[in-house]
Amino acid sequence: MSDTKTHPLKAAVAAKATALPPMPSPGAGTNLLFLREEEIRTAQDLLFFAYRDFTNAADVILDEIGLGRAHHRALHFIGRNPQIAVSDLLGLLRITKQSLARVLGDLVAKDYVAQTPGRADRRQRLLVLTPQGQALERRLFEQQRERLAIAYRESGSGAVEGFRRVMRGIMDDAARRYIDGADSAARVRSGADSAARSRSGADAAPARKV
Repeated sequence: MSDTKTHPLKAAVAAKATALPPMPSPGAGTNLLFLREEEIRTAQDLLFFAYRDFTNAADVILDEIGLGRAHHRALHFIGRNPQIAVSDLLGLLRITKQSLARVLGDLVAKDYVAQTPGRADRRQRLLVLTPQGQALERRLFEQQRERLAIAYRESGSGAVEGFRRVMRGIMDDAARRYIDGADSAARVRSGADSAARSRSGADAAPARKV
């Protein structure tokens, strides 16, 4: 079972939120035209259209197999948090128990998700993606990654950082803690992968002749 070092949801609960550097306070003469109503309405347009086109990239695949966006969200968070409890998934998705039961029922029936009882509490249900579920989640991710990667490349690192700040500002505290936990887990995995590559390189290096 994943521990808090590599499990985004557990890391979010165990660790304090890592705040981004504070933005400078607007002073006299600061341009605040982006706070005008028309600018905020344009931001709404941007969010609506971006969500439409971002999700549409995966909708085509989901339609082929008789699934929808609710199934996709469940696949995403189960894949990101192996062994996640049903109650924790319910908290992330914020849908009714009946809706989640229907979604999980579909995914289990199609062999995309498996359920196992908890070790400490046998009444608890833990969720994992099956090999078929992992393949589907990866396929959906690849579709959406392409659209995001193009946008990131065209915008540049400064814009990407600004995008992250804006999105975090829209989220509530619980979502920010989750993101902080996911970022922390990603850094741990990256460090572990780098160490493994270093060891592999050292093992492969030819021995020096004495």
